Amino acid sequence: MATTAAPYGLRPVNLIGGRPFAGSTRQIKIASGYAANIFNGDVVQVHTDGTITKVTNVGTNADAFPAGTVGVFVGCAYTDAVSGLRTQNYWPSGAVASDAVAYVVDDPDTLFMIQADASIAQAGLHSNYGVNQTAGSTATGVSGISLDVATGATTATIAFKVVDFVESTTSTAGDAYTDVLVKFNPSSHAYTAGLGVA
Repeated sequence: MATTAAPYGLRPVNLIGGRPFAGSTRQIKIASGYAANIFNGDVVQVHTDGTITKVTNVGTNADAFPAGTVGVFVGCAYTDAVSGLRTQNYWPSGAVASDAVAYVVDDPDTLFMIQADASIAQAGLHSNYGVNQTAGSTATGVSGISLDVATGATTATIAFKVVDFVESTTSTAGDAYTDVLVKFNPSSHAYTAGLGVA
């Protein structure tokens, strides 16, 4: 997989210190009619009205996630007026439902697996990177976000820190599209940044 560009967003793996990820999520409302797709693995924020919206920062701008960035979207539930569908892998733009809630992995200590848009060598361990906001798939509901290698730096405000490489028979450090484990940097997550939503 790491020799082919196949971004899949952010997938929760475990927590800092090797603690297991138990699948815990927080339910946060989605405004009826919210007009953007939110895919499984997208970064989301709490809007000023208290509902979830997708974070759309791109490239070097992703080093300054907005206040209220609270974690990663992993699905939603709502009653669709046509199909009656109650749960879904992604939020379809413009869906109308008064009971819509997002499932968000909001623990700032969560480690996420993500594919980089280029090679990251071993020396990239503990470097900070932003993300690319490539569109996800409405067929699978999976995010298209990838780690933006061009943003790599030591700057504390950049969104994510690489904490490990995904080592397997199909992935290793330095692959063409390196799979890595990342965590939110403190300044990029609402629970650790301190800045509130106005």
